[in-house]
Amino acid sequence: MPLTEAGIYAAALRLVDADGVEALTMRRLAAELDANPMSLYHHVPNKEAVLRGVTRMVGAQFRTVTLENAPWQERMRLLATDFRTLAHRHPELLAYSFSHQPDFIQSDDPFWTALTAIVAAAGVPHPEVPETAALIVAVVIGVLAAELNGSLQQWASLKPPGAAGDADEAADADRSGPDRDHMFRLVIDTLITGLEGRLAAGRR
Repeated sequence: MPLTEAGIYAAALRLVDADGVEALTMRRLAAELDANPMSLYHHVPNKEAVLRGVTRMVGAQFRTVTLENAPWQERMRLLATDFRTLAHRHPELLAYSFSHQPDFIQSDDPFWTALTAIVAAAGVPHPEVPETAALIVAVVIGVLAAELNGSLQQWASLKPPGAAGDADEAADADRSGPDRDHMFRLVIDTLITGLEGRLAAGRR
């Protein structure tokens, strides 16, 4: 079967999902495709280009439920939750993209298109929509990156200095770990509350 960029990206995604970004090499990718390693370079120049292509492919496949008549707050919660689901579907790739590919979100990505529409529906003035959406993305991606690499769970398990409590309760909390779903909802609710407050202040 002839090599194609789409086929190369799909094979690379399988490898990254299975073994992580570091395990992906052009030689291993060629073996996965049953191709000569040199033949890959007719389609992609290097591993970094492969990863960019894979990330764009995954981003283009992002889907969320369209709730045109729902309040913008509900639409934002759903969009953020669906984006988090995508991140957990491909955690190795998305963790890498969050920290190494600042341009992995483009203006034509379904996620960005949906987010800017929600921000506009909230009543943000048109010139301010891109920067408001960018700040929301920065917060959500920061939280997801910390969640995927384990930092969020570690930080949430830290006790305030001098805090005292029941030892058994502390042990149970350590075993179960923080509720990541609850923490993510808290982040989105905080973003929404902040935007509501800013918009209300602007109308005074």
